[in-house]
Amino acid sequence: MEDPTGIAALARILPPDLGTDEEIDRAAAEARWGTRLPQDYMAFMSMWGAGSFDGVSILMPLPKEYVQWDPGTFEEETENARDTWEMLGGQQGLDIDPDGILAWGVTSGADILCWLTTDPDPDRWPVLVCGRHTREDFTLFSCGMVEFLRKLLLNEFDPYPISIGLGDAPPRYVHWLLQQRRWKAGLDRYSGEPRPANH
Repeated sequence: MEDPTGIAALARILPPDLGTDEEIDRAAAEARWGTRLPQDYMAFMSMWGAGSFDGVSILMPLPKEYVQWDPGTFEEETENARDTWEMLGGQQGLDIDPDGILAWGVTSGADILCWLTTDPDPDRWPVLVCGRHTREDFTLFSCGMVEFLRKLLLNEFDPYPISIGLGDAPPRYVHWLLQQRRWKAGLDRYSGEPRPANH
């Protein structure tokens, strides 16, 4: 059976066992952002939820109550990406209205992972990376979010799209709420092992 979202292919390399259905209020998210969100993003949120792996974090469209720290939403990083575009005066070769930039993720290297939302069909939105230490400040990739993550994990991009390298070990995606519960319990938020007392 065809999988238009690419979720099954991603799940083979990024196990969703420590993910959680984010149960996004679709109507509220669409009202806040004035658009339907891509089908692959919504499928990802249903299987993994917001969280992170190897320094790559996936954001929520709307805020939620949290245990320890704000897990992050589109809001702040979208503003950061748009402000960066304005500050740099855009980029040669890319004709982009900054209002068409919508952030869905970040990296620990301060890259902002976005969509370019100019197509009326959200399932056709390409990924736009606002890079911190990348070859270009902004790079457009002609794939959706889930395909971008799959290619990133398989190292299929040339040039490499973000400012951090991924670990050599198989990736472990951990939902934000599990991370926070582990942290409060004195455990490493990714491995679940006891955390050294000074961390």
